[in-house]
Amino acid sequence: MPSRLSRLSPLQRYLGALACVALASLVRWLLDPVLGTRAVYLLQIIAVLFSARYFGFGPALLSLLLGTARVYYTVAVHPTPTFSLNGLRFWLIMGIFYAVMVFLIWLLDRHRRMRTELGSTTQLAGERLEQLNVEVAHREREERLSAQLRAIVESSEDAIISKDLSGVIQSWNHGAEQIYGYTAEEAVGKNISILVPPDRVHEEADILERIRHGGRVKHFETMRVRQDGAQIHVSLTISPIRDAKGNIVGASHIARDISEQKVLEQQLRQTQKLDSLGVLAGGLAHDFNNLLTGVMGNASLAMDELGEHNPTRVRIAEVVAASERAALLVRQMLAYAGKGRFVVQPLNLSAQISEILPLIRTSVTHNVELDLRLAEDLPLIEGDLTQIQQLIMNLAINAAEAIGESHGTVTISTIAREADAERQVILQVRDTGCGMDDELRSRIFDPFFTTKFTGRGLGLSAVLGIIRGHRGVITVESTAGHGSTFTVVLPALTQGERCAPKDPQLELRGYGHLLVVDDEELVRNMAPFTLQRCGYTVDTAADGRVAIELFAKRPEDFDAVLLDLTMPVLSGEDTLRGIRSIRPDVRVVLSSGYSEAEALRRFHDRGISGFLQKPYTATVLARRIKQALKRDQRVAK
Repeated sequence: MPSRLSRLSPLQRYLGALACVALASLVRWLLDPVLGTRAVYLLQIIAVLFSARYFGFGPALLSLLLGTARVYYTVAVHPTPTFSLNGLRFWLIMGIFYAVMVFLIWLLDRHRRMRTELGSTTQLAGERLEQLNVEVAHREREERLSAQLRAIVESSEDAIISKDLSGVIQSWNHGAEQIYGYTAEEAVGKNISILVPPDRVHEEADILERIRHGGRVKHFETMRVRQDGAQIHVSLTISPIRDAKGNIVGASHIARDISEQKVLEQQLRQTQKLDSLGVLAGGLAHDFNNLLTGVMGNASLAMDELGEHNPTRVRIAEVVAASERAALLVRQMLAYAGKGRFVVQPLNLSAQISEILPLIRTSVTHNVELDLRLAEDLPLIEGDLTQIQQLIMNLAINAAEAIGESHGTVTISTIAREADAERQVILQVRDTGCGMDDELRSRIFDPFFTTKFTGRGLGLSAVLGIIRGHRGVITVESTAGHGSTFTVVLPALTQGERCAPKDPQLELRGYGHLLVVDDEELVRNMAPFTLQRCGYTVDTAADGRVAIELFAKRPEDFDAVLLDLTMPVLSGEDTLRGIRSIRPDVRVVLSSGYSEAEALRRFHDRGISGFLQKPYTATVLARRIKQALKRDQRVAK
């Protein structure tokens, strides 16, 4: 009720006071027959005090005057001399009465005002308290969020830095310490240019200019400098920092070290280059080996038909020799692509170096001195003789060419070591030549990359391919002006390991029914002629589909199948699968321009009876077929 009455307008309060006095006067008039002259103004006084309590000082005075109007009416009807004793007493009593009533009215109005103010103050205090609670809760949420953000920033492996628009560092997290090497105390307050290489100072100015105009930089890859001076690859994301009014006051700088990623990308590109070269070499090897097989096979057949003293035999022998050198060239192309080993056997690396030393001396200039430091009793390695010799030659010649026209030394050394419970053989070639910087060293194994005259560039690529084919690794240490060191690590044979023993010399003649499957017509002409001369019955097929159809008609008639690995229409693998589905125990000899290790790896669980690498002579063909048939016969027994 007080709160509602306190909201009344002045007119409403005055009318309320008049209503109270009128109501009190009416009640008194009704009670006059009972009360008479007793407590004549009691109800009016109560109405006046009620008005003072709830309607205020002014309305209460008005109600007082109206409530006591009857007094003035009585004085007017029955006048009393003013200066008489009764008159003085009357006015004294009235004065005291009015003074007391005015004081009570003032006191009640003051009490009313104090209650109203107290209510307003209490309400305001409650509202303020509620607002403070909301602000406290909001501040607590902000503090928790701020703590979480600080924890995220500090625990991030990325460098998170803030800087002002002039480039001065304002904050520096733990990730920045790890990436750049500076502590927060060392970095804060310094210009961000301490991280920028001298040749890239323009980048930071361009970035800050873009930030001032509200732009941002996303995933910008560049180089930055650590405290120790080393340069690293980083990916930058830089965004403007705005204040509460939206004005740009600085920039956030997030950097991620991508040096390892760059190394992996470079290794991937290197692998892709070698894979591309492998596809090219594989295609060339298939076609070229087919042609060489026809040339070598027919030439060897012609040479066998001529007498030993026939002058033409010498010419044909040169054709065979030239074909073998061409075949070696194709094998080297496969080696450049890392396509594995050819004919593996136990090799002593020190002995191989000593064996080709005269060839190395004739290949280097007279101003280069060769220093051999070859270990005795070196463990054997399993490798292809031709490739290992090519590896040694390429490294030695490359080292000699790095010396150039000045006098220098090429040191070739071999050692044995144990690493992770594995025996290893180390070949090290060191020169005192011009050396290489980091950029040149990163490209030396790229195919066709060379710093020498046009037409070079496959030497070190071939080295890498050979080493990969022999399950080895190579490392290079070099500094510009201080020479280079190439270190090759190859796995050594254990004492219990042995290469497959060579079969004894067999008679070339044999018997049996053979199926020759090859897409090259020269091979299909030469191989049957050779095998028929040795006593075999031979059928031919130009592709895998024809071979399966022919084999399906008389599967028990064939003793063996000579199968080309790479053919159109149906591959060698699919053809083998189709033939074995008809007759699982049939003998199969694979033929391919790839290495035996590579081919047998693809068919390790197919029960292959032998392998014939293209190109081959008639004698090699007959011997390999005889070996395959004899081997299976021994197994059957």
